[in-house]
Amino acid sequence: MQVVSGPYGHEKVHYETPDYDRLSREMKAFLDWFNEKNEMDLVVKAALAHFWFITIHPFDDGNGRIARAIADSLLAKSETSPQRFYSMSSQIESEREDYYAILEKCQKGPLDISPWMEWFFNCLGRAIAKSEDTLGDVLGKARFWETHTGKSFNERQRAIINRLLDGFTGNLTTSKWAKLAKCSQDTALRDITDLLERKILKKRPPVGGVRIIDSYNHHVFGTKNHH
Repeated sequence: MQVVSGPYGHEKVHYETPDYDRLSREMKAFLDWFNEKNEMDLVVKAALAHFWFITIHPFDDGNGRIARAIADSLLAKSETSPQRFYSMSSQIESEREDYYAILEKCQKGPLDISPWMEWFFNCLGRAIAKSEDTLGDVLGKARFWETHTGKSFNERQRAIINRLLDGFTGNLTTSKWAKLAKCSQDTALRDITDLLERKILKKRPPVGGVRIIDSYNHHVFGTKNHH
């Protein structure tokens, strides 16, 4: 079996899997090693297991998904906490081009897979960093609503505020509010004015004759400590 890309007649062979006659032996060796209890660091084992399984390539389809699941299962075991906020599988998916490139380089080269191990650990670091940013946003959103518990918001205001807290790109105007909330511009202006008066939104100085309302960020929108 071959992993190929490119148009018919001009295919590029990225990798050729072991012969079918070897498949049972290779999978048995892999599973014996995977289930063996030893002192190997589980993060290192996750990287090795992913590479070994994807190199055996036992199925016609789905090998990548299973390899990522294998790695994630070992990473989960390596954690001392029952909760884990990052996903190595998702991070690999977001870096697919580099992922396939490093796989091809190591699968076609000598038995030294140090470049793969280095890439895997760096990718893991990026996955953890991304999860910290995501978790920070989630906690910021939770703090905002906790601070404003008991205050009255209509459904439009609540929906748009959540949109801002989730990461709104650009500046928020009455036109954008009306479009997002599916209401008239007059209604949008009343909603915004109410939030301005309660110091939940902060207005920028006029830009080109148009008053711009800031989207959420830690400087202009949020709890009183963020003003």
